[in-house]
Amino acid sequence: MNLNMTFFGQMITFVILIWFTMKFIWPPLNKAIEERQHKIAEGLAAAERSQKDLVQVQERVDAELREARAKANEIIEQAHQRANQIVDQAKTDAVVEATRQKALADAEIAAAATRAREDLRKQVSTLAVSGAEKLLKREIDANAHKALLDDLAAQL
Repeated sequence: MNLNMTFFGQMITFVILIWFTMKFIWPPLNKAIEERQHKIAEGLAAAERSQKDLVQVQERVDAELREARAKANEIIEQAHQRANQIVDQAKTDAVVEATRQKALADAEIAAAATRAREDLRKQVSTLAVSGAEKLLKREIDANAHKALLDDLAAQL
């Protein structure tokens, strides 16, 4: 009999334990498990969204890089064009300056040649007067014949 009573006592204790567990222990455990599952699901969804966002951001970054490279190449090309324009302008300026310098040099040469001709005419007229004076053995009035010598110099 003791065995039967013990058995019923154990059964009643076991039922009370099951009831207590189902009433007070199991709901918080289930709630904690469900919260954990929910957090895991949210984390997986957030990871998936982040993965999609990362792909989109990477595409935008690639597009921006392509645009920046294109713009940089355009700027470099403009710089090359401007450099070529500057070089061409410098060449043109150099040619103009060289032409101007040559014209000045030509004018200076022409002026020097004219001065040399005038000096030569004066020397020739002086030599002619000296020679005529020696030939005639008399003195020639330089003032009286200056007009004649100038005319002679102009003809030379």
